[in-house]
Amino acid sequence: MSPSIIHTSNQSVSTNGHSNGHTNGSVSKKSSQHGGFGTRAIHVGSEPSEETGAVIPAISLSTTYKQDAVGVHKGYEYTRSLNPNRAALERTLAALESGGSYALTFASGSATTGIVLQSLGPGAHVLSVNDVYGGTFRYMTRVAKELQGLEVDFLDLENASDDEIIGAIRPNTKLVWIESPTNPTLRLIDIAKISRLAKSHPSQPLVLVDNTFLSPFYSSPLLLGADLVMHSMTKYINGHSDVLMGALILPASHRHLAVYEKLQFLQNASGAVPSPYDCWLAQRGAKTLHLRMKAHGENALQVARALQRSEHVEEVIYPGLKTHARNQLAYKSLSAHAKKFVDTFKPDDSDAPFDFPFSGMISFRIRGDEATAERFLTSTRLFTLAESLGGVESLAEHPARMTHGSIPPAERAILGIGDNLIRLSVGVEDADDLVEDVEQALELAVRSNA
Repeated sequence: MSPSIIHTSNQSVSTNGHSNGHTNGSVSKKSSQHGGFGTRAIHVGSEPSEETGAVIPAISLSTTYKQDAVGVHKGYEYTRSLNPNRAALERTLAALESGGSYALTFASGSATTGIVLQSLGPGAHVLSVNDVYGGTFRYMTRVAKELQGLEVDFLDLENASDDEIIGAIRPNTKLVWIESPTNPTLRLIDIAKISRLAKSHPSQPLVLVDNTFLSPFYSSPLLLGADLVMHSMTKYINGHSDVLMGALILPASHRHLAVYEKLQFLQNASGAVPSPYDCWLAQRGAKTLHLRMKAHGENALQVARALQRSEHVEEVIYPGLKTHARNQLAYKSLSAHAKKFVDTFKPDDSDAPFDFPFSGMISFRIRGDEATAERFLTSTRLFTLAESLGGVESLAEHPARMTHGSIPPAERAILGIGDNLIRLSVGVEDADDLVEDVEQALELAVRSNA
Protein backbone atom coordinates (compact mmCIF):
# COMPACT_ATOMS: atom_id res chain seq x y z
CA MET A 1 0.00 0.00 0.00
CA SER A 2 1.37 3.41 -0.94
CA PRO A 3 2.21 5.73 1.93
CA SER A 4 -0.19 8.61 2.50
CA ILE A 5 0.96 12.18 2.14
CA ILE A 6 0.39 14.70 4.90
CA HIS A 7 0.44 18.26 3.64
CA THR A 8 1.62 21.28 5.59
CA SER A 9 2.08 24.89 4.52
CA ASN A 10 5.63 24.36 3.27
CA GLN A 11 6.05 20.64 2.68
CA SER A 12 4.54 17.20 2.43
CA VAL A 13 6.02 14.14 4.05
CA SER A 14 4.95 10.55 3.59
CA THR A 15 4.05 8.44 6.57
CA ASN A 16 7.03 6.16 6.03
CA GLY A 17 9.38 9.03 6.73
CA HIS A 18 10.18 9.50 3.05
CA SER A 19 9.38 13.04 2.03
CA ASN A 20 7.65 13.72 -1.25
CA GLY A 21 9.83 15.43 -3.87
CA HIS A 22 7.13 17.71 -5.26
CA THR A 23 6.49 19.94 -2.29
CA ASN A 24 8.74 19.11 0.60
CA GLY A 25 11.06 21.46 2.43
CA SER A 26 13.89 20.60 0.03
CA VAL A 27 12.10 22.19 -2.89
CA SER A 28 12.42 25.85 -3.71
CA LYS A 29 9.10 27.65 -3.30
CA LYS A 30 7.88 30.09 -5.92
CA SER A 31 9.02 33.01 -3.77
CA SER A 32 12.58 31.74 -3.97
CA GLN A 33 12.72 32.56 -7.66
CA HIS A 34 12.37 36.28 -6.95
CA GLY A 35 15.03 38.70 -5.86
CA GLY A 36 18.78 38.74 -6.34
CA PHE A 37 21.28 36.17 -5.13
CA GLY A 38 21.90 37.87 -1.79
CA THR A 39 18.18 38.40 -1.18
CA ARG A 40 17.46 34.71 -1.74
CA ALA A 41 20.40 33.69 0.45
CA ILE A 42 19.06 35.70 3.36
CA HIS A 43 15.34 35.13 3.08
CA VAL A 44 14.55 31.75 1.47
CA GLY A 45 14.32 29.07 4.14
CA SER A 46 14.68 31.68 6.87
CA GLU A 47 11.24 33.22 6.99
CA PRO A 48 10.13 34.61 10.39
CA SER A 49 8.55 32.01 12.64
CA GLU A 50 4.76 32.00 12.53
CA GLU A 51 4.76 30.76 16.10
CA THR A 52 7.12 33.26 17.76
CA GLY A 53 8.01 35.86 15.14
CA ALA A 54 11.71 34.99 15.45
CA VAL A 55 13.62 36.12 12.37
CA ILE A 56 16.28 33.42 12.83
CA PRO A 57 15.15 29.76 12.68
CA ALA A 58 15.24 27.88 15.96
CA ILE A 59 17.43 24.78 16.25
CA SER A 60 15.22 21.71 16.36
CA LEU A 61 17.13 19.04 18.27
CA SER A 62 14.22 16.65 18.70
CA THR A 63 14.78 13.26 17.11
CA THR A 64 11.08 12.38 16.99
CA TYR A 65 7.78 14.23 16.57
CA LYS A 66 4.25 13.85 17.94
CA GLN A 67 1.64 12.28 15.67
CA ASP A 68 -2.04 13.10 16.18
CA ALA A 69 -2.93 9.72 14.71
CA VAL A 70 -0.87 7.11 12.92
CA GLY A 71 0.72 8.89 10.00
CA VAL A 72 -0.90 12.23 10.82
CA HIS A 73 1.70 14.84 11.77
CA LYS A 74 3.03 18.27 10.93
CA GLY A 75 5.44 17.08 8.28
CA TYR A 76 8.06 15.47 10.53
CA GLU A 77 8.17 12.12 12.26
CA TYR A 78 11.85 11.16 12.68
CA THR A 79 14.83 13.46 12.24
CA ARG A 80 16.80 11.08 10.00
CA SER A 81 13.96 11.32 7.48
CA LEU A 82 13.51 15.07 7.77
CA ASN A 83 14.28 17.81 10.25
CA PRO A 84 13.09 21.44 10.20
CA ASN A 85 16.63 22.82 10.02
CA ARG A 86 17.63 20.48 7.22
CA ALA A 87 14.43 21.25 5.31
CA ALA A 88 15.08 24.98 5.66
CA LEU A 89 18.68 24.67 4.51
CA GLU A 90 17.72 22.53 1.53
CA ARG A 91 15.18 25.16 0.47
CA THR A 92 17.91 27.78 0.68
CA LEU A 93 20.25 25.69 -1.48
CA ALA A 94 17.58 25.01 -4.10
CA ALA A 95 17.06 28.76 -4.36
CA LEU A 96 20.76 29.66 -4.48
CA GLU A 97 21.84 27.22 -7.19
CA SER A 98 20.29 28.95 -10.21
CA GLY A 99 17.99 26.57 -12.05
CA GLY A 100 17.65 24.36 -8.97
CA SER A 101 14.39 22.96 -7.63
CA TYR A 102 15.39 19.96 -5.50
CA ALA A 103 18.14 19.87 -2.87
CA LEU A 104 19.50 17.22 -0.54
CA THR A 105 22.14 17.56 2.17
CA PHE A 106 24.44 14.87 3.54
CA ALA A 107 26.82 14.37 6.45
CA SER A 108 29.87 15.20 4.30
CA GLY A 109 30.97 15.75 0.73
CA SER A 110 32.34 12.21 0.71
CA ALA A 111 28.97 10.83 1.85
CA THR A 112 27.38 12.74 -1.02
CA THR A 113 29.81 11.13 -3.47
CA GLY A 114 29.03 7.71 -2.05
CA ILE A 115 25.26 8.13 -2.32
CA VAL A 116 25.46 9.36 -5.92
CA LEU A 117 27.59 6.41 -7.00
CA GLN A 118 25.43 3.92 -5.05
CA SER A 119 22.37 5.24 -6.89
CA LEU A 120 23.85 4.09 -10.21
CA GLY A 121 23.49 0.44 -9.23
CA PRO A 122 25.82 -2.49 -9.96
CA GLY A 123 27.92 -2.67 -13.11
CA ALA A 124 27.53 0.99 -14.05
CA HIS A 125 30.18 2.96 -15.89
CA VAL A 126 31.26 6.50 -14.96
CA LEU A 127 33.26 8.85 -17.15
CA SER A 128 35.18 11.21 -14.90
CA VAL A 129 37.46 14.16 -15.43
CA ASN A 130 40.99 12.90 -14.87
CA ASP A 131 42.05 15.67 -12.49
CA VAL A 132 39.48 14.77 -9.85
CA TYR A 133 39.60 15.37 -6.10
CA GLY A 134 41.65 12.68 -4.37
CA GLY A 135 38.79 11.58 -2.13
CA THR A 136 36.51 11.14 -5.14
CA PHE A 137 39.21 9.15 -6.95
CA ARG A 138 39.64 6.97 -3.86
CA TYR A 139 35.90 6.26 -3.53
CA MET A 140 35.49 5.48 -7.22
CA THR A 141 38.50 3.19 -7.50
CA ARG A 142 38.73 1.57 -4.08
CA VAL A 143 35.16 1.50 -2.78
CA ALA A 144 32.59 1.61 -5.57
CA LYS A 145 34.76 -0.47 -7.89
CA GLU A 146 35.22 -3.22 -5.32
CA LEU A 147 31.76 -3.20 -3.72
CA GLN A 148 29.42 -2.53 -6.64
CA GLY A 149 31.54 -3.32 -9.69
CA LEU A 150 31.69 0.31 -10.79
CA GLU A 151 33.67 0.85 -13.97
CA VAL A 152 35.32 4.24 -14.30
CA ASP A 153 37.42 5.92 -16.96
CA PHE A 154 39.32 9.14 -16.30
CA LEU A 155 39.56 11.47 -19.29
CA ASP A 156 41.08 14.90 -19.83
CA LEU A 157 37.74 16.61 -20.37
CA GLU A 158 39.43 19.98 -20.75
CA ASN A 159 41.33 19.03 -23.92
CA ALA A 160 39.54 15.95 -25.28
CA SER A 161 37.86 16.30 -28.67
CA ASP A 162 34.14 15.80 -29.14
CA ASP A 163 34.80 12.44 -30.80
CA GLU A 164 36.99 11.33 -27.89
CA ILE A 165 34.32 12.23 -25.37
CA ILE A 166 31.52 10.55 -27.34
CA GLY A 167 33.77 7.52 -27.85
CA ALA A 168 34.37 7.21 -24.12
CA ILE A 169 30.65 6.97 -23.34
CA ARG A 170 29.50 3.35 -23.22
CA PRO A 171 26.05 1.72 -23.29
CA ASN A 172 26.28 1.34 -19.49
CA THR A 173 27.59 4.85 -18.82
CA LYS A 174 25.28 6.30 -16.20
CA LEU A 175 27.17 9.41 -15.17
CA VAL A 176 29.72 11.96 -16.36
CA TRP A 177 31.57 13.46 -13.39
CA ILE A 178 32.94 16.97 -13.80
CA GLU A 179 34.92 19.25 -11.54
CA SER A 180 35.42 22.74 -12.86
CA PRO A 181 37.82 24.18 -11.93
CA THR A 182 39.53 20.93 -11.04
CA ASN A 183 41.37 20.35 -7.81
CA PRO A 184 44.22 21.29 -7.60
CA THR A 185 45.37 22.32 -11.10
CA LEU A 186 42.28 24.45 -11.81
CA ARG A 187 41.58 22.99 -15.24
CA LEU A 188 38.39 24.48 -16.69
CA ILE A 189 35.84 22.17 -18.29
CA ASP A 190 33.31 23.43 -20.82
CA ILE A 191 30.21 22.27 -18.96
CA ALA A 192 27.78 23.30 -21.69
CA LYS A 193 29.71 21.30 -24.30
CA ILE A 194 30.01 18.17 -22.15
CA SER A 195 26.30 18.34 -21.27
CA ARG A 196 25.36 18.67 -24.93
CA LEU A 197 27.51 15.70 -25.91
CA ALA A 198 26.14 13.54 -23.09
CA LYS A 199 22.56 14.27 -24.12
CA SER A 200 23.35 13.49 -27.76
CA HIS A 201 24.58 9.98 -26.92
CA PRO A 202 22.06 7.08 -26.89
CA SER A 203 23.05 6.30 -23.26
CA GLN A 204 22.17 9.85 -22.16
CA PRO A 205 24.21 9.69 -18.96
CA LEU A 206 23.55 12.22 -16.25
CA VAL A 207 26.08 15.03 -15.94
CA LEU A 208 27.21 15.93 -12.43
CA VAL A 209 29.28 19.04 -11.70
CA ASP A 210 31.19 19.39 -8.47
CA ASN A 211 30.77 23.16 -8.05
CA THR A 212 32.62 23.40 -4.73
CA PHE A 213 35.48 25.63 -5.93
CA LEU A 214 33.24 28.29 -7.44
CA SER A 215 30.13 28.04 -5.25
CA PRO A 216 26.66 28.97 -6.53
CA PHE A 217 27.82 32.59 -6.65
CA TYR A 218 30.36 32.28 -9.46
CA SER A 219 28.87 29.41 -11.44
CA SER A 220 25.42 28.04 -12.34
CA PRO A 221 26.07 24.59 -13.90
CA LEU A 222 22.38 23.66 -14.06
CA LEU A 223 21.80 26.55 -16.46
CA LEU A 224 24.65 25.19 -18.59
CA GLY A 225 22.91 21.83 -18.98
CA ALA A 226 24.16 19.83 -15.98
CA ASP A 227 21.76 17.42 -14.28
CA LEU A 228 23.18 17.51 -10.76
CA VAL A 229 25.33 19.99 -8.89
CA MET A 230 27.37 18.81 -5.93
CA HIS A 231 28.97 20.87 -3.18
CA SER A 232 31.22 20.10 -0.29
CA MET A 233 29.41 22.57 1.91
CA THR A 234 32.30 22.29 4.35
CA LYS A 235 33.93 24.81 2.02
CA TYR A 236 32.52 28.06 0.64
CA ILE A 237 28.79 27.73 1.30
CA ASN A 238 29.28 27.36 5.05
CA GLY A 239 32.48 29.35 4.83
CA HIS A 240 33.71 29.24 8.43
CA SER A 241 35.57 25.91 8.71
CA ASP A 242 33.24 24.61 11.40
CA VAL A 243 30.76 22.39 9.54
CA LEU A 244 31.20 19.09 7.67
CA MET A 245 28.49 18.66 5.03
CA GLY A 246 27.69 17.87 1.40
CA ALA A 247 24.81 18.76 -0.90
CA LEU A 248 23.16 17.88 -4.20
CA ILE A 249 20.89 20.19 -6.20
CA LEU A 250 18.79 19.17 -9.22
CA PRO A 251 16.57 21.06 -11.68
CA ALA A 252 12.85 20.46 -12.16
CA SER A 253 11.80 17.90 -14.75
CA HIS A 254 10.14 14.50 -14.74
CA ARG A 255 13.52 12.80 -15.23
CA HIS A 256 15.19 14.81 -12.49
CA LEU A 257 12.33 14.23 -10.07
CA ALA A 258 12.84 10.47 -10.43
CA VAL A 259 16.58 10.89 -9.77
CA TYR A 260 15.86 13.14 -6.79
CA GLU A 261 13.45 10.65 -5.23
CA LYS A 262 15.96 7.82 -5.60
CA LEU A 263 18.70 9.90 -3.99
CA GLN A 264 16.30 11.03 -1.27
CA PHE A 265 15.43 7.42 -0.50
CA LEU A 266 19.14 6.60 -0.16
CA GLN A 267 19.67 9.68 1.99
CA ASN A 268 17.06 8.39 4.42
CA ALA A 269 18.03 4.72 4.17
CA SER A 270 21.75 5.30 4.68
CA GLY A 271 21.27 7.81 7.47
CA ALA A 272 24.20 9.90 6.23
CA VAL A 273 22.45 13.13 7.15
CA PRO A 274 23.79 16.31 8.76
CA SER A 275 22.86 17.30 12.29
CA PRO A 276 20.28 20.04 12.95
CA TYR A 277 22.95 22.25 14.48
CA ASP A 278 25.25 21.85 11.47
CA CYS A 279 22.33 22.72 9.18
CA TRP A 280 21.63 25.81 11.27
CA LEU A 281 25.28 26.87 11.07
CA ALA A 282 25.48 26.24 7.31
CA GLN A 283 22.35 28.26 6.68
CA ARG A 284 23.80 31.11 8.71
CA GLY A 285 26.99 30.89 6.65
CA ALA A 286 25.10 30.84 3.35
CA LYS A 287 23.51 34.21 4.13
CA THR A 288 26.84 35.96 3.54
CA LEU A 289 27.99 33.80 0.63
CA HIS A 290 27.67 36.58 -1.95
CA LEU A 291 29.67 39.00 0.20
CA ARG A 292 32.38 36.48 1.03
CA MET A 293 32.79 35.24 -2.54
CA LYS A 294 33.37 38.78 -3.79
CA ALA A 295 36.02 39.30 -1.09
CA HIS A 296 37.63 35.90 -1.76
CA GLY A 297 37.80 36.72 -5.47
CA GLU A 298 39.20 40.22 -5.09
CA ASN A 299 41.85 39.03 -2.64
CA ALA A 300 42.78 36.04 -4.79
CA LEU A 301 43.25 38.28 -7.80
CA GLN A 302 45.66 40.49 -5.84
CA VAL A 303 47.61 37.48 -4.56
CA ALA A 304 47.70 35.90 -8.04
CA ARG A 305 49.12 39.11 -9.50
CA ALA A 306 51.77 39.21 -6.76
CA LEU A 307 52.76 35.62 -7.47
CA GLN A 308 52.92 36.41 -11.17
CA ARG A 309 55.35 39.26 -10.47
CA SER A 310 57.63 37.11 -8.34
CA GLU A 311 60.88 35.72 -9.73
CA HIS A 312 60.47 32.83 -7.28
CA VAL A 313 57.39 31.44 -9.03
CA GLU A 314 57.48 29.29 -12.17
CA GLU A 315 53.76 29.35 -12.95
CA VAL A 316 50.58 30.83 -11.50
CA ILE A 317 47.32 29.00 -12.15
CA TYR A 318 44.34 31.31 -11.71
CA PRO A 319 41.73 31.41 -14.52
CA GLY A 320 40.85 34.99 -13.61
CA LEU A 321 44.23 36.20 -14.90
CA LYS A 322 44.14 37.43 -18.49
CA THR A 323 47.28 35.41 -19.17
CA HIS A 324 45.51 32.13 -18.35
CA ALA A 325 44.75 30.10 -21.47
CA ARG A 326 41.11 29.60 -20.45
CA ASN A 327 40.44 33.13 -19.21
CA GLN A 328 37.70 33.72 -21.76
CA LEU A 329 35.99 30.41 -20.98
CA ALA A 330 36.15 31.35 -17.29
CA TYR A 331 34.35 34.61 -18.08
CA LYS A 332 31.85 32.90 -20.36
CA SER A 333 31.01 30.33 -17.66
CA LEU A 334 30.22 32.90 -14.96
CA SER A 335 26.75 33.03 -13.48
CA ALA A 336 24.62 36.05 -14.36
CA HIS A 337 24.99 37.57 -10.88
CA ALA A 338 28.77 37.03 -10.85
CA LYS A 339 29.10 38.69 -14.27
CA LYS A 340 27.57 41.88 -12.87
CA PHE A 341 30.30 41.94 -10.23
CA VAL A 342 33.13 40.87 -12.53
CA ASP A 343 32.24 43.40 -15.23
CA THR A 344 33.24 46.19 -12.87
CA PHE A 345 36.85 44.99 -13.42
CA LYS A 346 36.61 45.30 -17.22
CA PRO A 347 38.93 48.03 -18.47
CA ASP A 348 36.80 48.69 -21.60
CA ASP A 349 33.95 47.25 -23.66
CA SER A 350 36.14 44.94 -25.72
CA ASP A 351 36.02 41.16 -25.60
CA ALA A 352 39.75 40.93 -24.89
CA PRO A 353 40.92 38.85 -21.91
CA PHE A 354 41.16 40.79 -18.65
CA ASP A 355 41.99 40.16 -15.01
CA PHE A 356 38.95 39.47 -12.85
CA PRO A 357 38.02 37.75 -9.58
CA PHE A 358 37.28 34.06 -10.08
CA SER A 359 36.71 32.61 -6.64
CA GLY A 360 39.48 32.27 -4.06
CA MET A 361 41.51 29.26 -5.20
CA ILE A 362 45.03 29.65 -6.61
CA SER A 363 47.64 27.04 -7.43
CA PHE A 364 51.23 27.86 -8.26
CA ARG A 365 54.55 26.15 -8.89
CA ILE A 366 57.32 27.51 -6.73
CA ARG A 367 60.80 27.69 -8.21
CA GLY A 368 62.41 24.75 -6.46
CA ASP A 369 61.59 21.29 -5.17
CA GLU A 370 59.51 19.65 -2.45
CA ALA A 371 61.76 21.06 0.28
CA THR A 372 61.33 24.55 -1.16
CA ALA A 373 57.56 24.13 -1.19
CA GLU A 374 57.58 22.97 2.42
CA ARG A 375 59.70 25.93 3.49
CA PHE A 376 57.13 28.23 1.91
CA LEU A 377 54.28 26.45 3.66
CA THR A 378 55.97 26.70 7.05
CA SER A 379 57.06 30.33 6.55
CA THR A 380 53.67 31.94 5.99
CA ARG A 381 52.16 33.88 8.87
CA LEU A 382 48.57 34.37 7.72
CA PHE A 383 48.18 31.39 5.37
CA THR A 384 47.75 28.41 7.69
CA LEU A 385 49.20 25.08 6.56
CA ALA A 386 46.07 22.93 6.55
CA GLU A 387 43.81 20.88 4.31
CA SER A 388 40.40 22.10 3.18
CA LEU A 389 39.45 25.45 1.67
CA GLY A 390 36.73 28.04 1.43
CA GLY A 391 36.83 29.41 4.96
CA VAL A 392 37.18 33.07 5.84
CA GLU A 393 40.79 32.37 6.86
CA SER A 394 43.54 31.79 4.30
CA LEU A 395 44.95 28.27 3.98
CA ALA A 396 47.83 26.70 2.08
CA GLU A 397 48.62 23.06 1.34
CA HIS A 398 50.83 20.67 -0.61
CA PRO A 399 48.51 18.61 -2.87
CA ALA A 400 51.03 15.85 -3.68
CA ARG A 401 51.44 14.95 -0.01
CA MET A 402 48.09 16.05 1.39
CA THR A 403 44.76 16.24 -0.48
CA HIS A 404 45.94 14.13 -3.44
CA GLY A 405 48.23 11.71 -1.66
CA SER A 406 45.84 8.83 -2.49
CA ILE A 407 46.53 9.24 -6.21
CA PRO A 408 49.49 7.12 -7.39
CA PRO A 409 52.68 9.15 -8.06
CA ALA A 410 52.76 8.27 -11.77
CA GLU A 411 49.22 9.55 -12.25
CA ARG A 412 49.94 12.66 -10.20
CA ALA A 413 52.86 13.38 -12.53
CA ILE A 414 50.61 13.09 -15.58
CA LEU A 415 48.14 15.50 -13.99
CA GLY A 416 50.84 18.02 -13.16
CA ILE A 417 50.58 17.56 -9.40
CA GLY A 418 54.30 17.86 -8.81
CA ASP A 419 56.36 18.31 -5.67
CA ASN A 420 56.63 22.06 -6.23
CA LEU A 421 52.87 22.63 -6.64
CA ILE A 422 51.20 24.64 -3.86
CA ARG A 423 47.49 25.31 -3.47
CA LEU A 424 46.19 28.43 -1.76
CA SER A 425 42.71 29.09 -0.43
CA VAL A 426 42.67 32.88 -0.21
CA GLY A 427 40.56 34.16 2.65
CA VAL A 428 38.89 37.49 3.33
CA GLU A 429 41.63 39.16 5.35
CA ASP A 430 43.06 42.49 4.11
CA ALA A 431 44.53 41.90 0.67
CA ASP A 432 47.69 43.90 1.35
CA ASP A 433 48.48 41.69 4.34
CA LEU A 434 48.01 38.52 2.31
CA VAL A 435 50.24 39.76 -0.50
CA GLU A 436 52.94 40.73 1.99
CA ASP A 437 52.71 37.30 3.64
CA VAL A 438 53.11 35.44 0.35
CA GLU A 439 56.03 37.61 -0.74
CA GLN A 440 57.99 37.19 2.50
CA ALA A 441 57.38 33.42 2.52
CA LEU A 442 58.64 33.15 -1.06
CA GLU A 443 61.81 35.02 -0.12
CA LEU A 444 62.47 32.76 2.85
CA ALA A 445 61.70 29.58 0.90
CA VAL A 446 63.62 30.21 -2.32
CA ARG A 447 66.53 32.24 -1.00
CA SER A 448 67.37 29.30 1.27
CA ASN A 449 68.18 27.34 -1.89
CA ALA A 450 71.02 29.68 -2.73
